[in-house]
Parts: sequence; structure tokens; C-alpha cells
Amino acid sequence: MGWTLGRYFFFRYVTITIWFFIGLLALVFLIDFTELSGRTTGLPGFTYGTALAISGLRMPMIMLQTVPFVGLFSAMATLVSLNRKYELVIARSAGVSAWQFLLPCCIGALLFGVLSVGIINPIAAHAFSWSEQIEAQLRSGKSNAVSADAAPWIRQKTSAGDTIIGARSILNQGLEMADAVFFVLSPQGDIVERKDAAHAFLRDGYWELQDVKVFRDGNIESLASDRVATNLKPEFVQERLARPETIPFYDLPGKIEVARSFGLKANAFAMQFDSLVALPFLLVAMTLIAATVSMRFARMGQSATMILGGVMAGFLLYVVSVLVKAFGVAGFVPTAVAAWVPVVVAMFFGVTFLLYKEDG
Repeated sequence: MGWTLGRYFFFRYVTITIWFFIGLLALVFLIDFTELSGRTTGLPGFTYGTALAISGLRMPMIMLQTVPFVGLFSAMATLVSLNRKYELVIARSAGVSAWQFLLPCCIGALLFGVLSVGIINPIAAHAFSWSEQIEAQLRSGKSNAVSADAAPWIRQKTSAGDTIIGARSILNQGLEMADAVFFVLSPQGDIVERKDAAHAFLRDGYWELQDVKVFRDGNIESLASDRVATNLKPEFVQERLARPETIPFYDLPGKIEVARSFGLKANAFAMQFDSLVALPFLLVAMTLIAATVSMRFARMGQSATMILGGVMAGFLLYVVSVLVKAFGVAGFVPTAVAAWVPVVVAMFFGVTFLLYKEDG
């Protein structure tokens, strides 16, 4: 296949991918803004401008989760459109094989994945952290509403006793908490003191609390600031509290190395890193799956059943990837295996199907 025809197929794929991405972005933004406005309308200081800012900052993170589906649908749309205009029929009659005109789409998918990991992911991590800070400020002052499902709880042991720590939201990759609550326990395990803080920052050897209410012996005392001793290291707190999605791709190797130097497994960080490395190749696998249900249209006519089959196969691959990823985070399988096995299996399936149908 000549350079001109290959470039034409490549830019057709790129154009359709961009339109799919923009259309899905607009739809997701509208849904997220509506849902966020409904949850925060009654909060003091709420404005629609703030809701727009929060939703806008969350969009890169949400769109990063939809990248596999964008790759699947754009590949299917590209091949179907080429079939409808008989361009694939003409190309095949001129001696161009299926592998040749699939190559530009696979290269486009690979570049789309590299762009998502190298550019969209760091932007998404920083923007999402910023959106969490804005939302935490909007919701500040409601520490009594902290619940067990708001954020993970941790228990620290010091010479002064045990303390159970929870918060409404985790900021700054686990080193800052909004609407935090500290339960100080006696040696017998009874709660002897509770401290509610608008913000809590992990410092070297202590938690720095700001805007604190102390509950002890039935009395309430308000303090501008307070301290709670701790022997927790930032690496341990980040590994326990920080969401791996909020850490940029380029920072993950360093976080994993430091966490493991403290004896922590850091499976969540390692799984996130391996998944991002495998993402470009997952998009190539999605393109091959799209080809298995699009290549036959020129011979048998457009089939809604085949299109639905391709969509279901793509969703199944994504579900399996998420399921195996959970096994990797839990430590049941190595994270590299959990990230790459679904991709390799999907590629083998797509290649085998196309070899059988196209090359006999």
C-alpha cells in the first residue's frame, strides 16, 4: 500500500477519533455538571461558576477512563464508513490486504494511547487533585458527617496511645485531609478524646490540625490549631490513602520504589503504572476486535448483530481487564501479568480471527 493511501486511512481514523472524543467529552461534562450541581446546590458559597470549574477539572480524569471505548468505537466507525463508501472494496481489489489498511488504524490507536498516557494522564492527575481541593473547600465545616465510606480509615500507634484517623476527603496525594476526625484511644481501647479539624496536614512527626474542635469529658473546646503526634511516614500514608489515579504517570516509579523501600507492597501504584504502560497496546487490541466485526460488512452487508457483537466484545475485554486489575491490586497475581494478559489474549483473538477470515 502506498504512502498516500496509508496516510488517508490514518487521518480518517484520527479525525473520527477526535470527533468521538469531543462528543463524549461534551456528553460526560453535561452529565457530571448536572449531577454535581444537584449535590452541591444547597451548600454555602455554591455558584454555578464553581460547579463548572469543578466539572471542567474532573473531565480529563473521567475521559481517561473512557479512552478504551473511544478507541473501540472510532475504529469501528472508521472501518464501517470506509466500507459504506466501497473504499475498502476498491483497495482490496487493487491487491491491498487487510493487514495493510489496518496498519494505519493500529498506528493511530497506538499514538492515541501514548498521548493519553504521556499528556492526558499528568494533566488529569493534577486537575483532579485541584478539583478535590475546590470541592473540599465548598463542603468544609461538616466534619460531623464523616462516614466510614467517605475515605479509608487508618490507625496509628504511638507511645502516647492509639489514634484512629478518618476524613471526608483526601487531598495532596494523601498528605492533606479535609474535615478530618481524630479519635484518641485509652490503653483499654476506649475513646477518651475526639478532635475535628477543618484541615489536617502530615508533617515530620506530627499531624498539624487547623480550625479544631476538641471533645473531651463532655466539653467542647475550639482551637485555631493543634498537633497530634505520629510516627507515620509520608510514603505509608500515601500508599494507604492516596488514589493511584491522582499520581501522574511520571511520578509512579519513584513512589513505588520509595514505598517498597519501607517494606510496603505498593500494589495499587504498581498496578496503575503497569496498566498505563499497557494502555496503548490495549487500544491496538480494541482496533483488532473492531476489525473482526467490520471486515465482513463488505461481503455480507451491514449487520447490526455484528456491530453489537463488537461492542459486547469490547465491553467484555474492558470488564475482564478491570477484574484482573483488582486481582493485581489485591496481590493475587503479579501486577505486570494482570495488566498484560487481557491485552495479549485480545490481540491473539483478533489476529487469529482475521487470519482465518482474510487469509483462509
